[in-house]
Amino acid sequence: MRKRPPRASPPKPPPDLSPNAPPRPLPSRPPDGDPGFMELPVRQGRGARINPPNRFEPLRIEEDPAALDEEELRQTPTTYYVDATKTLLSRNDSPDIGFTYSLNPYRGCEHGCVYCYARPSHEYLGFSAGLDFETRILVKERAPELLAETFQKKSWKPQVVALSGNTDPYQPLERRLALTRGCLEVFLRHRNPVGIITKNYLVTRDLDLLEEMAQYNLVHVVLSITTLRDDLVTTMEPRTSRPARRFKAIEMLAARGVPVSVNVAPIVPGLTDEEMPAILKEAASRGASGAGYTILRLPGAVEDIFIDWARREFPDRANKIIRRLAALRGGELTDNRFGKRMRGEGDWAELIARLFRMERKRWGLNAPRNALSTRHFRRLAHGQRSLFDGA
Repeated sequence: MRKRPPRASPPKPPPDLSPNAPPRPLPSRPPDGDPGFMELPVRQGRGARINPPNRFEPLRIEEDPAALDEEELRQTPTTYYVDATKTLLSRNDSPDIGFTYSLNPYRGCEHGCVYCYARPSHEYLGFSAGLDFETRILVKERAPELLAETFQKKSWKPQVVALSGNTDPYQPLERRLALTRGCLEVFLRHRNPVGIITKNYLVTRDLDLLEEMAQYNLVHVVLSITTLRDDLVTTMEPRTSRPARRFKAIEMLAARGVPVSVNVAPIVPGLTDEEMPAILKEAASRGASGAGYTILRLPGAVEDIFIDWARREFPDRANKIIRRLAALRGGELTDNRFGKRMRGEGDWAELIARLFRMERKRWGLNAPRNALSTRHFRRLAHGQRSLFDGA
């Protein structure tokens, strides 16, 4: 007997996103008994206050707040692990990302940006996308060595590598381990181009390398700036450099001839969108030559983490933030479609895009960016220089 096809579910009515519509309720939270959502004291220097269950793990370890005193709950130490990976570069085939290979010396990020799209990647390691992402950091100790081995292979075709595509290469631990600096030395030695994306003033530590790389047109640096407000950075991006320091980094890089751009990212609708013109103006005054932007997206567990944060930090604006975001995502809070996930769609998305184009042109940040060069790439003869020799 032929089976009857399943009955299609009736389509959901489109959400009412008009200005006069009643407030859109925030997504419901799990019951109070769920340890991932317990009411805990603010974690000093941390973005997430929850540790949502790992979607891939049937079992999890639950923290018992009753066994800890107030100070222990407030202080969450960072634990570091050795990442014994034998390959370094990650291949990307997303059509809306402008690079094929990326390099991440660290997995997890102590910056603790509450909205970070990379948080769900920690679930593949058996951790949570919440506090675990910013307190359990995997370190690729052999990153410079593995990168040099890659460039020595005849199969490697010189091309731009993104540093990093997932987590910040200049997060706090880099100050001690200098793995990103070690990788930059390899990029310079082999004359392979690299694009750097960071929120940390620490990038200026490597000005000597970046200046020399710029002479061969091998490097472009992007500073991401979300807001001008120190108080908002403290809670939303707790261990990043403050906005003034990021602008100072733009100024120092530009003064040394290192091409540098600003990325207004992510724009949080209903919270930071009005700051875009001021950020672009200040970046241009400091010497930035280009600009970009992205709209907040909340993949996987990031949705719960961000909404929990918005409720706690901005109880009077949380509904507005969620409502604006939904207006950019067809009534949903995230959209994974290529071409839509970074910019959104609809009237609000077009308004933001028009404002960005106008302000970018106004401040001279719309000049075409010169492609980084691969013509200087070189493989070194065996024994020519050791990995840790000068460039």
